[in-house]
Amino acid sequence: MRKIKPLFIPAVLSALFFAPVSGQQGTNLTVFAAASLTDSFTEIGKAFDAKMGGKTNFQFAGSQVLRTQLENGAKADVYASANNAQFDPLVKAGLISSGTIFTKNRLVVIVPKKGAGNVKTLSDLAKPGVKLVIADKTVPVGQYTRQILETLGKSNKFGADYTARVLKNVVSEETNVRQVALKVQLGEADAGVVYTTDVTPSLASTVIQIAIPARYNVVAKYPIGILKNSSNMDAAKAFTDFVLSRDGQAILGKWGFLPVAGSKLP
Repeated sequence: MRKIKPLFIPAVLSALFFAPVSGQQGTNLTVFAAASLTDSFTEIGKAFDAKMGGKTNFQFAGSQVLRTQLENGAKADVYASANNAQFDPLVKAGLISSGTIFTKNRLVVIVPKKGAGNVKTLSDLAKPGVKLVIADKTVPVGQYTRQILETLGKSNKFGADYTARVLKNVVSEETNVRQVALKVQLGEADAGVVYTTDVTPSLASTVIQIAIPARYNVVAKYPIGILKNSSNMDAAKAFTDFVLSRDGQAILGKWGFLPVAGSKLP
């Protein structure tokens, strides 16, 4: 019989030695994150990818929108919410592991620099005719906004029915905080309520901030966790660890977020 030359062997060996190995560096990740994290997480993603050699893809939206997508089968590896109310139901449903609080935030009132004058103080939010934009009550920042208004109303410092008078001035309720900021920036409202971190360098040049004193303000706590159906568990854990690391926390601090020591949620 005629012998067949084993010319195929080098190609087979090459394929075996150089084929990518699942689970090593270079894994792609999908991260669902609250809209208020857009700038900070984009920078964190670049730093994480430079370190790990993979590609992190982000889906930014209102936490309530992301939660609904996950409940309806959307695929992601990591979820970072702007409050526990949009995170805990996913834990109870068995879709995500118990999370860790990775950062904090506060709220601020913003008014457009161009044509500013209708709103100069918190009291002015209740003036007749003021056009106020806030987030919908299902959005974390919308829930926080209403909580602050209730606290202000109970203080007896801003007059009777302050909360009701302010809410009567609401002309639009947005699905995420960045939409609130944009409407104020474009001059479509006299004022809006956003996170302090939403006053980015590009926004700061077009708006004036009216501080909400700490005794009336809230501390928004952000949880992060890994989806149980993630196909990249090791990379997902590496990402959450990076967010909680000194480098990750430094980036969050750069964008105005408050530091926090990681703690497991119940």
